Amino acid sequence: MSEHQDGPDERHRRPDGVDDKTVEALGSLSKALETTERARGSLYAFHQLTGGADLELDRAVRLLREAGHPEWADKVQTEILGRNIIPGHWTFQIVEAYEHTYYRPFQELERAAVDELAQGRDHLYEAEMKEARRTVGHPDHTARP
Repeated sequence: MSEHQDGPDERHRRPDGVDDKTVEALGSLSKALETTERARGSLYAFHQLTGGADLELDRAVRLLREAGHPEWADKVQTEILGRNIIPGHWTFQIVEAYEHTYYRPFQELERAAVDELAQGRDHLYEAEMKEARRTVGHPDHTARP
């Protein structure tokens, strides 16, 4: 098998004229976006956990009333149940603001940079790292699926 046939597919080969610094920069930009994806997931987890806690307060209020503590049930219901997480915002509004203000513009910018600077080819940095680190000919080090 020739090295070319065993190498990365066309989508993961550096286009002519794309230099090392550009590949490195696009790799860094992609890594930053991937970190943002993780942050976004954490934000959704925060949203769901906070919402679940708020829904559980319904049970706490009911149980406090059943246990003969109506004053505590009223306090929980009026002071905590449905309370804003930050002034004027529930978690869904924080998620929406993050999506519109930061995440989507970042995602669009990264896509535009890859399209313009690398002919739309994703993960060139990683593909070249894989090629440099794999053992050619080893069955568990193949370049392609």
